[in-house]
Amino acid sequence: MRRRTWLIFLTVMTVLVGGVAAWTLTGGSPRAAAGPDAAIRARAGAPSSARPSAPRPSPSPTIAVTGAPDRVKAKGAVLADAATGQVLWSRDTETMRPMASITKVMTALLVLKSGDLGREIRIPKAAVSYAWKYGAETAALHPGDMLTAAELLPALLLASGADAAYTLANAYGPGLTAFVARMNATAAQMGMTHTHFTSPDGLPYPTETSTYSTPADLLTLGLAAMRYPAFRSVVDLQFYHLPKGRGHHQYWWDNTDDLIGSYSGAVGIKDGYTDDAGHCLLFEAVRGSRTLIGVVLDSPASGPGAGAKAAEQMLNWGFRLPPTG
Repeated sequence: MRRRTWLIFLTVMTVLVGGVAAWTLTGGSPRAAAGPDAAIRARAGAPSSARPSAPRPSPSPTIAVTGAPDRVKAKGAVLADAATGQVLWSRDTETMRPMASITKVMTALLVLKSGDLGREIRIPKAAVSYAWKYGAETAALHPGDMLTAAELLPALLLASGADAAYTLANAYGPGLTAFVARMNATAAQMGMTHTHFTSPDGLPYPTETSTYSTPADLLTLGLAAMRYPAFRSVVDLQFYHLPKGRGHHQYWWDNTDDLIGSYSGAVGIKDGYTDDAGHCLLFEAVRGSRTLIGVVLDSPASGPGAGAKAAEQMLNWGFRLPPTG
C-alpha cells in the first residue's frame, strides 16, 4: 500500500453537546465532542436517546505542525485535530492491518444507530461458549440474565467482552452472519473502503488478518462513534458497576484501556490486542480548547500498555503544537 507522508484533511465538524443520553452511567458526564465528515453525518442519524449531538461550524484554529512525535514504534498511526480534521502526523495510514478489539467500536455504533438502548436482551448460553472457545476476553456474563442494550455497552467497550459482542450481534443482526454483513455495509457507506469485518469482536478468525482496517478508516469510525453521548459516557469511564437487579446478577467491569485514568484529559476510545495485531488503540483526549483523536496499530509488545505509551507520545507532542495566526 502507498505510504503517505504529507498531511491529509478530513472535512469534519465539531459537536456541541446539548445533553447526555437518556440513560445514566456512573461517572459519566457530558462534554464537547467532534463530529465526522458530512457524508457520515448524513448517514449517522438515530432516534431518541441514541441521537448524536447536533454539529456546528468549528471555531478551532489551524495547528502549526513542526517536527514529529518521538519514540512511536507503532507500524500504523495517525493523530488529528478532532475539531477540524487536520491530520498532524501519520504513518502508513492506508496500510491494512488487523485491529483486534477496536472492532467493537463498530459493533457499538450499530447498536447506537438502532436507537433502542432500553431493549432488554437475554444472555444466551452460546455467548459464553463462544468466548471460551476462542479464548477471548469476557465480561463474565451469566447465561439467562436480562440486560438492556445500554447495560451491555460497558460490557462490550470497557471489559471488551466477546460474550457481550456476541449477545449484541445476535440480537441486532439478528444472528452473527447478518450483523457482520451490516458492519461491512456500514463501513462501506462511511467511506471506510479499506476495512473488513469477519466478527463483531475482532477475534483472529478464520485467520489472524481476516478482520482489518487502516488508521485513516479507524479515524473515521472514531469520529462517528464519539458523536453519540451514550457512547462517550461509557468510553471515558474507569469502571462501571451494575448492581444486582431483577433478572440479572451484579457486574463490575473495569476499562481495559490503559490511557483512561492515567493520561490527563483522556476520554476514550478503545484498545485491542492479538498476537498478530500487536497493541492497538483508538484514542481521544481533551486539553483546554483542543481535542485530539488518533490511532495506533501494531505497537510492539514491549508491555501491556504499549499502545497507550505510543498514544501518550503522540498526544504530548500534539498538545504542544501552537495554533497558527
